[in-house]
Amino acid sequence: MTIEQLRRLHSARPFHPFDVHLADGRAIGVEHPEMLLQSQSGRTIAVACPDDTIEIIDLLLVTSLKPRGNGRPGRGPRRR
Repeated sequence: MTIEQLRRLHSARPFHPFDVHLADGRAIGVEHPEMLLQSQSGRTIAVACPDDTIEIIDLLLVTSLKPRGNGRPGRGPRRR
Protein backbone atom coordinates (compact mmCIF):
# COMPACT_ATOMS: atom_id res chain seq x y z
CA MET A 1 0.00 0.00 0.00
CA THR A 2 1.38 3.39 -0.94
CA ILE A 3 0.46 6.91 0.11
CA GLU A 4 -0.58 7.54 -3.49
CA GLN A 5 -3.18 4.76 -3.29
CA LEU A 6 -4.55 6.25 -0.07
CA ARG A 7 -4.63 9.75 -1.55
CA ARG A 8 -6.49 8.47 -4.61
CA LEU A 9 -9.26 6.94 -2.47
CA HIS A 10 -9.34 9.92 -0.12
CA SER A 11 -9.66 12.51 -2.89
CA ALA A 12 -12.10 10.57 -5.11
CA ARG A 13 -15.15 12.57 -6.17
CA PRO A 14 -17.71 11.46 -5.45
CA PHE A 15 -16.18 10.07 -2.27
CA HIS A 16 -16.86 6.42 -1.39
CA PRO A 17 -16.27 5.12 2.14
CA PHE A 18 -13.39 2.66 2.54
CA ASP A 19 -11.66 0.55 5.18
CA VAL A 20 -8.00 0.75 6.17
CA HIS A 21 -6.81 -2.77 7.07
CA LEU A 22 -3.96 -3.03 9.57
CA ALA A 23 -1.29 -5.64 10.23
CA ASP A 24 -2.91 -6.52 13.60
CA GLY A 25 -6.14 -7.55 11.82
CA ARG A 26 -8.20 -4.46 12.59
CA ALA A 27 -10.08 -2.50 9.95
CA ILE A 28 -10.67 1.22 10.48
CA GLY A 29 -13.52 2.75 8.50
CA VAL A 30 -13.26 6.09 6.74
CA GLU A 31 -16.87 7.23 6.35
CA HIS A 32 -16.26 10.74 4.97
CA PRO A 33 -13.20 12.53 3.52
CA GLU A 34 -13.16 14.98 6.44
CA MET A 35 -12.67 12.05 8.82
CA LEU A 36 -9.12 11.35 7.56
CA LEU A 37 -6.07 13.56 7.96
CA GLN A 38 -2.67 12.88 6.37
CA SER A 39 0.62 14.06 7.86
CA GLN A 40 2.75 16.30 5.71
CA SER A 41 5.38 13.56 5.32
CA GLY A 42 2.71 11.06 4.24
CA ARG A 43 3.85 8.46 6.74
CA THR A 44 1.07 8.88 9.31
CA ILE A 45 -2.70 9.28 9.09
CA ALA A 46 -5.34 10.09 11.68
CA VAL A 47 -8.86 8.72 11.34
CA ALA A 48 -11.77 10.09 13.37
CA CYS A 49 -13.99 7.24 14.57
CA PRO A 50 -17.77 7.32 15.25
CA ASP A 51 -17.13 6.98 19.03
CA ASP A 52 -15.24 10.34 19.02
CA THR A 53 -11.82 8.72 19.29
CA ILE A 54 -8.97 9.22 16.85
CA GLU A 55 -6.83 6.39 15.49
CA ILE A 56 -3.30 7.51 14.61
CA ILE A 57 -1.86 5.02 12.13
CA ASP A 58 1.66 4.53 10.77
CA LEU A 59 1.23 3.70 7.08
CA LEU A 60 3.89 1.00 7.37
CA LEU A 61 1.27 -0.97 9.34
CA VAL A 62 -1.42 -0.69 6.66
CA THR A 63 -1.82 -3.93 4.73
CA SER A 64 -4.62 -2.89 2.37
CA LEU A 65 -7.35 -0.40 1.53
CA LYS A 66 -10.77 -1.74 0.63
CA PRO A 67 -13.54 0.41 -0.89
CA ARG A 68 -16.98 -0.41 0.44
CA GLY A 69 -19.97 -1.24 -1.73
CA ASN A 70 -22.55 1.48 -2.09
CA GLY A 71 -25.28 -0.62 -0.47
CA ARG A 72 -27.58 -0.31 -3.44
CA PRO A 73 -28.98 -3.40 -5.10
CA GLY A 74 -27.58 -4.33 -8.49
CA ARG A 75 -29.15 -3.04 -11.67
CA GLY A 76 -31.16 -5.97 -12.81
CA PRO A 77 -34.36 -6.06 -14.85
CA ARG A 78 -37.12 -3.83 -13.48
CA ARG A 79 -40.18 -5.48 -12.01
CA ARG A 80 -43.58 -4.30 -13.15
